[in-house]
Amino acid sequence: MLSVDAQLIEHMMSPKNYGSLAGSDAQGIGKNPENGEKVVIYLKVGKDEEMPYIEDIRFQAIGCTTTVVAGSMLTEEAKGLNFNGAKNLVEATMKLLDKLPAEDAACSEMVALAIKAAVDTYEKRREDPDYPVITYVVSNSCVPKEENETKETN
Repeated sequence: MLSVDAQLIEHMMSPKNYGSLAGSDAQGIGKNPENGEKVVIYLKVGKDEEMPYIEDIRFQAIGCTTTVVAGSMLTEEAKGLNFNGAKNLVEATMKLLDKLPAEDAACSEMVALAIKAAVDTYEKRREDPDYPVITYVVSNSCVPKEENETKETN
């Protein structure tokens, strides 16, 4: 079993599930308007006894290394989950991020929100096939508080 540091390095050096997914059933976007970073999640959805599940998942990111590592790790966790499991993964991730400084949480939040957006887009398109891709915006700032406070006072 790899240590946590070794796992992080592995995801950084060889991100899992990176790229687009031909024939995807849904996409979702997580976005940080503060710096222009964004993550797109592509889902291939399978159905097992009418419960949709993530058969395959890919992501693309315009962002920092932390965003790519988070994308690699969270898509690995999401693969194979039914939609309830995927929603629980997003919720659990968001709760963990609440314990971090905002600037450390923003990248992972962006990935989690993109997964949520892809699942929500898929569900909306079951009712309306032309429903647009959903985009969710991060609530965390990736600028450290000290820098924000300096900008506000100058």
